[in-house]
Amino acid sequence: MTTPIQIWTRATWHSAFKCGGWAFVRSGADLTGQAGGDRNTSPHRMVLAGLTASLKDLPPGPVDLDPGDRTIARITAKILSGAELSDAERPSEDLDLWAQLTTGLKGRRVTFSLGALSPGGPAAFAQAWADLAMDKAKAAGPFTAAIPKPNLARVKI
Repeated sequence: MTTPIQIWTRATWHSAFKCGGWAFVRSGADLTGQAGGDRNTSPHRMVLAGLTASLKDLPPGPVDLDPGDRTIARITAKILSGAELSDAERPSEDLDLWAQLTTGLKGRRVTFSLGALSPGGPAAFAQAWADLAMDKAKAAGPFTAAIPKPNLARVKI
C-alpha cells in the first residue's frame, strides 16, 4: 500500500479589513509549502485557495488532507463520493475554486482528518504562515510565495 501524501492547510480572514491569508504544508517525497493572500475576499475563499494551491503539481497517489475547516471537508468528501448535496451544502460562490478542488482530487483515494494545532506541528506551522500571509496581503495586496526550505525544516511531522 502506498503511503499517502499528507497535506495540512490553514486559512485566516480579517473581518474589518476583508483580507485573508492561506498556507499549506505538504509531505511526500519532499516537504513543500506555500502561502498567499488577497484583499476583498471571504473566509471560505481563503480556505479553498489554500486547498487548490496545495494540489498543484501533486504527485500521483492517495492523499490525507487536513483542510482545517470541517464544513469544507464534509462538502468535499460528499462531492467526491457522488453523494447528493442539500441546497444548504451546494456551493453557490467560489465555483472556480470548487471546480479546481474537485478536479485535483478526482480519482484519488482521499481521507480527511482535522488535526489539532500542536506546537511545532504542520497544522500550527501552516496557521502561522496563513496569519503572516493575511498581514502581507493587507499591506501589499494579492500574492503567492513558496515557504523557504529552511523554515520548512523546522516542521515536526
